[in-house]
Amino acid sequence: MSDVTRMLSAIEQGDPSAVEQLLPLVYEELRKLAAQKLAKEKPGQTLQATALVHEAYLRLVPNPGCETVGNEPHWNSRKHFFAAAAEAMHRILVDQARHKNSSKGGGNMNRLPLDSLAPLAPEGEPIEDLLALDEALQELEAEDPIKAQLVKLRYFTGTSLEETAQMLDISEATAKRYWVYVKSWLYGKLHDQ
Repeated sequence: MSDVTRMLSAIEQGDPSAVEQLLPLVYEELRKLAAQKLAKEKPGQTLQATALVHEAYLRLVPNPGCETVGNEPHWNSRKHFFAAAAEAMHRILVDQARHKNSSKGGGNMNRLPLDSLAPLAPEGEPIEDLLALDEALQELEAEDPIKAQLVKLRYFTGTSLEETAQMLDISEATAKRYWVYVKSWLYGKLHDQ
């Protein structure tokens, strides 16, 4: 049993000191995953890796000072925790994209560089791509949850096929087959829109 798994078990049993001990154990890996994900985003992303990690961590681990009612997480293992982290990061980025796309968040405004007065291209905002990806992932999850989880782990956390296969308890060969399939499937979905 890894240190992370032990800390997750202690958190589940209500040990408030375990929450403080868990963050240093997972922080660097979560930050690396967040940085990899954000590096793939188009220019204009205002969320930084540190903020993404902190927000995901707050969603994953209960605050020892607050009482939660029935929402306590139950982590089976380290890989379960990191799969949940991938999902949390995915949700955070989609929520941010929705906010930016809304009129309140300036979704109807185009960002101009300060040193340029050149006209902007009419389309191509990264937010629309992320929202389309989220819709496609929801459809894929209804069809095949494992393939959807594979995409989330690969795209939102930057894990390798080998790491993803381990996290999903499937063989590398199966992960490669699924990856080829979902890339093609997503391409079709995203370009039809």
